[in-house]
Amino acid sequence: MKHYDIIIIGGGPAGIFAAGFAAQQGVSVLLLEKNRRCGAKLLLSGKGRCNVTNAEEDPRKLSEAFGRNGKTLLTALYTFGVPDTISFFEQRGLPLKTERGGRVFPERGNAGDVQKVLDHFITESGVELITSCTVCKLQSAENKLTIVETTAGSFSASKFILATGGLSYPETGCTGDGYRWAKQSGHLLVTPEPALVPIHLSENWTSELCDFNLKNIEISVRQNNQTVARRFGEAFFTRTGIGGPIILDMSAQVRDALKQGNVELLIDLKPAVTTELFDKRLQRELASHSNKDFRKLLKNLLPQAMIPLFIRLSGISPEKKCHSVTKAERTQLLSLFKGLVLTVSGVDGYKKAIITSGGVSLQDIDMRTMHSKKISNLYFAGEMIDLDGPTGGYNLQVCWSTGYLAGTSAATG
Repeated sequence: MKHYDIIIIGGGPAGIFAAGFAAQQGVSVLLLEKNRRCGAKLLLSGKGRCNVTNAEEDPRKLSEAFGRNGKTLLTALYTFGVPDTISFFEQRGLPLKTERGGRVFPERGNAGDVQKVLDHFITESGVELITSCTVCKLQSAENKLTIVETTAGSFSASKFILATGGLSYPETGCTGDGYRWAKQSGHLLVTPEPALVPIHLSENWTSELCDFNLKNIEISVRQNNQTVARRFGEAFFTRTGIGGPIILDMSAQVRDALKQGNVELLIDLKPAVTTELFDKRLQRELASHSNKDFRKLLKNLLPQAMIPLFIRLSGISPEKKCHSVTKAERTQLLSLFKGLVLTVSGVDGYKKAIITSGGVSLQDIDMRTMHSKKISNLYFAGEMIDLDGPTGGYNLQVCWSTGYLAGTSAATG
């Protein structure tokens, strides 16, 4: 049986970083990946473009995006932060660019180019890689992991790093094995749930607008006449509901609210203008189009794709002259612009989830080293930890930072 200093299970971003940076410390490293190649999930990220990181370089500000658990990331972010991530890829011939919302992408190229850099990193670092290798069992003795049994044979190591990811995108092989192994070895598991997912709506007209983006809008999540969450930005309708960055970022709050009862979304299409001011604008538009059909009025206020829907929802005849539109009809029209109500029927599951929330509890991990507090020679990295942030490169940065920290800690500790 071949012995290694470190065995890493999981060839995603966190596992690759852990393996590569550990091997650069001069130790022998084996990386096990169940798919035929590493980075299956990475290739899907950012719709295939790969949102490598977020441009926020201040670790404290970046950590705030992760809520109350964010401070636990500070050591990892100070050890290997956003500038280090950008430098890593650019020094290896992949220039990056920053887009709206601080999202950092390859300047020329896509997720495949990011993965090529990572593949080369594994090779140049001297990592031994075995792909198409399913882990069947982890053996332990005296509070230590000792042997990993796989479809490619059994291997022993002095230290182990689990970086198996979550449950999102199950077609990439994410089956929650790491969660099961962690729980079996005594670690507390915060119940995993799909996160950053599209939302399903009861309204059946969304399919009419599924190719249309809503930009610079504000969406509020409402339950029992109380606002649960609110975001400004971009969204889009789907065949069964609504998605997009601001929807994904609020989806966990919607999911949790649904457990308590009915949930609504309110869309403000004109958030830069108060309801009173927009009402005055509607009155001016109606006056200036006095003898024209109502449908012609909407051309100045809405994208063409949304006009048929608004005519239908307003209940105003498209041929009705603007001077004949009543105050009650104008009020209804105003409510569509400033508070279009949508009824939430559910949220998507793991097949559409970008990440998994929950995972190995932070109370069982020394976040200064990523070392397990339960098993003396075990470390964790990446998505399987109970940390999840919004869209925009935050979650991949967790993989880079915790992967680096776990790898170097295991190699030098």
